[in-house]
Amino acid sequence: MITGASSGIGAAAGRVFAAEGATVVLVARRAEKLHELAAEITAAGGRAMVTAGDVTRETDMAQAVAGAVSRFGRLDGAFNNAGHTAAGGLLHETDPMVFEQVMDVNVRGVWNCMRHQIPAMLGSGRPAAIVNTSSVAGVLAAGASSAYVAAKHAVLGLTRAAAAEYGVRGVRVNALVVGSTRTEMMDQVLKDVPALEEAFVGRSVQKRMAAPEEIAHSAAWLCSDRASFVTGTAMPVDGGWTAA
Repeated sequence: MITGASSGIGAAAGRVFAAEGATVVLVARRAEKLHELAAEITAAGGRAMVTAGDVTRETDMAQAVAGAVSRFGRLDGAFNNAGHTAAGGLLHETDPMVFEQVMDVNVRGVWNCMRHQIPAMLGSGRPAAIVNTSSVAGVLAAGASSAYVAAKHAVLGLTRAAAAEYGVRGVRVNALVVGSTRTEMMDQVLKDVPALEEAFVGRSVQKRMAAPEEIAHSAAWLCSDRASFVTGTAMPVDGGWTAA
C-alpha cells in the first residue's frame, strides 16, 4: 500500500515496488493519475490496484486497507508517503489554518494509515513492514516552515513508538529522512519562493536534488526481507545534508 501515489516519490515507488514483484495498492486523492499509473504498471507486467482516498479521512484509509485485504488476502507492506508543505515563514506569521493542514496530512495521515494497516498485518501471521516518509526537517530546523518541521518530527515519533510496540509481533516500522527531491510538491514550493532552490541544492554534499526513484528504492529496501533486522530507524536519504 503506497499513499501519495499519484505523483513524485509515491508514483516512483509504485513503479519500483511493482518491478521488484510486489502487488501494489495505489492510494491518493487524484483517481485519474492513479489509474494512469496502474495501467503503466500493468502494461509492464506488474499488478496494481487503485483506491482513491484522502489520508486525512480515517474512513478512506480503513476502506483502502480493507479493499487490499479483500482482493489480495493480506497486507505485507506499506509506504506512507503522502505529504503536504507550505512555503517557509516565521512561526508567528503562520496562519493557523496552514499549521492545521500541514499537521493533518503529514501526521494524522500517517496515524490514520497505521491504525488500520497494523491490525491487518498482525492478522496475516506473516512478517510485515511499514515505511513512513519524514524529512531532513524531521531532524533539523532548517529550510522549512515551523509547521512542517513540527510535523516531520512527529512522524519520527510515531515511527519509533510503533516499532517499539509491534516489533515482537513481526511488524517492522521505519522512516525515511528525505532530502530535497524533484517532485511536484517541490516544484510548487520553488515556484512560490524561487530563492530556496539554491539553498536546497547547497545543503546536499552532492550539490543536487534527488530523483523520486532514488527515494523509492530506499523505501523498497526497507520494506523487503533484505532489511529484516532494521526497525525503529530514521534512515537518511538526503545526499549528505544531515552529515555535513
